[in-house]
Amino acid sequence: MVSSALAAVFFDVDGTLVPETSSSAFLAGFLGHYDELVTAEDAYAAGTMDNHQVSVLDASGWAGTSETQIRDWLHRLPLVTGIAETVAWCWRNGLVPMLSTLAWAPVGGYLASRFGFHAFCGPRLETERGLFTGRVSHHFDEHGKRDFAVSQARELNLEPSSCAAIGDSRSDLPLFGAVGLSVAFNASTAARASADTVVDSDDLRAVIPSLSRLIRSTRR
Repeated sequence: MVSSALAAVFFDVDGTLVPETSSSAFLAGFLGHYDELVTAEDAYAAGTMDNHQVSVLDASGWAGTSETQIRDWLHRLPLVTGIAETVAWCWRNGLVPMLSTLAWAPVGGYLASRFGFHAFCGPRLETERGLFTGRVSHHFDEHGKRDFAVSQARELNLEPSSCAAIGDSRSDLPLFGAVGLSVAFNASTAARASADTVVDSDDLRAVIPSLSRLIRSTRR
């Protein structure tokens, strides 16, 4: 199905699949640095901190925690309704669903495995013997999200202009500019202004009508 794909769809995680918060903030509640992280995330949204700075602060709180423990906590991650159904609809209709996100790689890996996303991206944390060291091994920012999507599209022999992105915030803006269809889902003012269409819903399946229009346009 991947080799005959009509298009790819790139889904954001934090604020999109994870409503009203971020996966990092959720995990920070268990790790013990929730207040510091939320302040940093607010600064990123306001443009006064970059993702590198936020990642360094957040990573330090993971020191000594096991990969197994993180995965156990992720089973309780709050998620928008309809992810499984939307991913299945994409596959049935020739669209390859992927995660293009600034969420940590353990989050992307968990969601990809649970719901059947084809690929994911994101910053990575250093580990030693199954424990996180508190250091970032690979930084990733909003331009990396865009570059990942462009690269994945081309691996599928697709033009980025035939693909779609679904997101909600500042980190999605470069990607919105690179694809043919951008959907602001429960989004910030800036994301709404940059998107081709806006969808507000507590169910991810609400984006399917927009993706249906993408399918029709690729078949012309």
